[in-house]
Amino acid sequence: MERASGIAMSRTKTSSARLPPPLELSTFLLEPTAPLDWHRVFGNDNPVEVEVGCGKGLFLISAATQFPKRNFFGIELAAKFAQFTAAQLAKHSLTNARVARADARRVATERIADSSVAALHVYFPDPWWKRRHKKRRIFTDSFLTQVVRVLKPGGELRLATDVPDYFDEISRRIAAQSGLIPAPFQPDQPQQQDTDYLTNFERKYLKAGKSVFRACFIKG
Repeated sequence: MERASGIAMSRTKTSSARLPPPLELSTFLLEPTAPLDWHRVFGNDNPVEVEVGCGKGLFLISAATQFPKRNFFGIELAAKFAQFTAAQLAKHSLTNARVARADARRVATERIADSSVAALHVYFPDPWWKRRHKKRRIFTDSFLTQVVRVLKPGGELRLATDVPDYFDEISRRIAAQSGLIPAPFQPDQPQQQDTDYLTNFERKYLKAGKSVFRACFIKG
């Protein structure tokens, strides 16, 4: 299956973007209040890949450019990042990508239909370091139940993080979750330019010589 390789829940500030007219931006920026109909969202029946925490939109832009016959739907809780990403999608006229300003857990539970997603990407999610904040982490048992529900048979969950303890926790939770089978993650390729990285975080960490932990799972 031809597919995109990779991105990210942003945890850094972003510079301001020159926004296109509101009407144009509204095509790319959504606030879903009802179950999502992918055909209505994109105007076609191409496979849909969902990214949790799209941050500045590097993955959405790169993937939508590289795979015009696939649709990409980013979810970002922070309004400023969602608006920034939508502006970038509008700037590049990427009609096969959208971003929703929303809570990914709620969208997964209430807005996405069963077996309707070809791949779900979660890159560099916020680790919520403090003990009292760890309950806010995206990878919970209930979230993984929704991941299995929304993925099509053969659909992929792809993830990456720079936090080894969090990666171990995620791996344990997934191992205990029936329906997800480990699969090879696409091998690293030499990055020739900034857009070759999965996310802004990956670029930052790899250039600093830090390790990045990746995994892929397929819905059986």
